[in-house]
Amino acid sequence: MLSVGIDIGTSTSQVIFSHLTIENTAGYFSVPSVEIVGKEIIYKSPVYRTPLLDRSLIDGAALKKILEKEYQSAGVVPAQVETGAAIITGESARKENASMVLDELSVFAGDFVVSTAGPDLESVIAGQGSGAWKYSEDNGVVVANLDIGGGTTNVVLFDGGVIGTRGCMDIGGRQVTVDEHGRITYVSPSAAAIAKALRLSINEGDPADEAVLSRLCDGMAEVLEEMLGAAEPTELLEEVRTAGSSTFEIPAERPIRYICFSGGVAECIYHPGMDVFAYGDIGILLADAIRRSRLFSKFHVISAQETIRATVIGAGTYTTTISGSTIAYADGLFPMKNIPVLKLSETEENDCWLGKSEGLKEKILWFLKQSDSSKIVLAVNGKKNPGYTELKTFAAALGDGMHATIPTGEPLLFVVREDMAKALGQLLRQRFLKERNIVVIDEIRVEDNNFVDFGKPVMNGLVIPVVVKTLLFG
Repeated sequence: MLSVGIDIGTSTSQVIFSHLTIENTAGYFSVPSVEIVGKEIIYKSPVYRTPLLDRSLIDGAALKKILEKEYQSAGVVPAQVETGAAIITGESARKENASMVLDELSVFAGDFVVSTAGPDLESVIAGQGSGAWKYSEDNGVVVANLDIGGGTTNVVLFDGGVIGTRGCMDIGGRQVTVDEHGRITYVSPSAAAIAKALRLSINEGDPADEAVLSRLCDGMAEVLEEMLGAAEPTELLEEVRTAGSSTFEIPAERPIRYICFSGGVAECIYHPGMDVFAYGDIGILLADAIRRSRLFSKFHVISAQETIRATVIGAGTYTTTISGSTIAYADGLFPMKNIPVLKLSETEENDCWLGKSEGLKEKILWFLKQSDSSKIVLAVNGKKNPGYTELKTFAAALGDGMHATIPTGEPLLFVVREDMAKALGQLLRQRFLKERNIVVIDEIRVEDNNFVDFGKPVMNGLVIPVVVKTLLFG
């Protein structure tokens, strides 16, 4: 499968193309088990400065020209692309026209490229692209990846390769910018808050005082220390947390031992010595502050496989998963994009196993109103090897709840964690054969506030490519 990764960040934008190899790893006489077994990057674009019309607007036309050029350079046409992600990250996701820009770029999407943003998702795919996830899995250790870009620092914890807590701070290299005359042209609200706490005077129009800005960067590094448990938390930790991100909580029984850096600032962390205002911002000063911080003395710092390209590589090679092979679906429905997920709690799911659907109906009606969508994906955990009678009762409750609330003509979409989609789908089809299209996908993990994209079935319809994501604009 040809996959694309498009990353539109606070400071930089880039694109990569990859080949993903999928294979049935089961034997001839076994139930099929399809996995992504190979990932090969076949083209990397140059790193471009993200074009802006002003501080609030992304220049969508200029981005479109960049992508046209890079698709041509890679020898790729949009119709060839089968999966991947176009992701607006950092402060760019908060630009007024972020969602509109992604709509403009949909011409490059082929049949199935997702448009995603959100600090929690960004932290994970950056950590996968940097190599932190692989290091954690290979060595069975706890690794935190800090993806430090222009506007934000996305942090994710991996424990033995398992994704743990995530969080994001408004800390980055372009929180303060400097012009060619050595004067400050921009101070972000986050930088202003840290400066105030440190009793520093940093204002737009002032000369860029290296000593003062270095002290500001020390303060930013101290907030990151607090986030990772290397210093006692202060009020700043919450004050500069990115809107919409999760609270980063470190499990007491498995503290962080290793850290890894990715993003544009990571280039300067691993390769110091550049002129402090070479990029017209405080990125190099922030990198220097991190090198002398407790992040380097309290933790083992591991080398990143990718730094500035970590997010785009993660977007192009790690966002796609493959559904289980015991799935049920109606032909002609795919691809489908941006379907909001409603995940049932353990209590709500147990009610459905008992045949109760009234609470489910109320929950779905509430969720449809909240999400302003006519489609939802109902997510359940399911059971290992349920009996026929109990599964029939479960299917009836789920189906009745969805059928009574989802608008006529829309498919009923289900994601199940356990490997039971085929049997569940057959029972649902028996109940609603002439009234509804039914889709049941298994072995996919989703959470509340996720969205799901379904690609076209592959391997003769055996499996479906799926991307689970978050969306956050403005």
